Amino acid sequence: MDKKESTGHILALVTIFIWGTTFISTKILLNNFSPIEILFTRFLLGFLALWAIYPHALKFCGRYQEIYFALAGLSGVTLYFLFENIALCFSYASNVGIIMSTSPFFTAVLASFVLKERLKKRFMFGFLLAMIGIGLINFNGISILKLNPIGDFLALSASFLWAVYSILMKKIGSFGIPTVQVTRRTFLYGLLFMLPVMLIDFHPKDYKLLGAIDIFNFVYLGFGASAICFSSWNKALKILGAVKVNGYIYAIPVITVITSSLILRENITYLAWAGMAFAILGLFISEHDFSTKKI
Repeated sequence: MDKKESTGHILALVTIFIWGTTFISTKILLNNFSPIEILFTRFLLGFLALWAIYPHALKFCGRYQEIYFALAGLSGVTLYFLFENIALCFSYASNVGIIMSTSPFFTAVLASFVLKERLKKRFMFGFLLAMIGIGLINFNGISILKLNPIGDFLALSASFLWAVYSILMKKIGSFGIPTVQVTRRTFLYGLLFMLPVMLIDFHPKDYKLLGAIDIFNFVYLGFGASAICFSSWNKALKILGAVKVNGYIYAIPVITVITSSLILRENITYLAWAGMAFAILGLFISEHDFSTKKI
């Protein structure tokens, strides 16, 4: 493994670690802020950070391309994260984290219809294993009387929306626009779509009274998980290719479960661990058989 490839693996690992803990930061902020307030603040900070990183304006790209940007902002920023944040109000952070890890399955299914990519038997076997895992996790929630179907349904819906976003971004990637500008334009449309919900659910606060923990979590989500992570993830994609980098997604549930237990003191039973193992195994089998080309 050469130095360049090692750098790609390090970037992917750091990115996945941060993304795997974002559920925890959001869960903590939900004690004082509504889901839409957290979402808007996070991506506003991310948008500003991307301007600082690459202070070059992206001109109007034409109606056709702007529609793709708008749909990507709606599905992958506004609705995806809004559903995720609301899900955390009802369900365990560990449950949400693992259910959200099903997004590669939805991406593959959509790709088979939209991009005409053929699904294979091993992919379906992996999908079945992951669904068994999610079933065990939900049973674990019932056994300790903490499961709320609304939270899990919202998490699953967010997972599907991320698949829609992924298909759109694959098309946007062919436009030949720098990655930071693509991400920033997507963030912009996401923020615009958030405004109506923000105005409805906004509650004036004295932000001077923000505690150190709140400030840290907002900075962590805005600059770290949004601006920096999207940039580092895309850099890793260029070095290693989509298949190798996407393999790191399987680590997100493990990170989420462990950090939920350590920080939020959420009870993780043997059934939850078994469900996590099935979900990760299913994702691993499915992803490694579905695509073998470096793109």
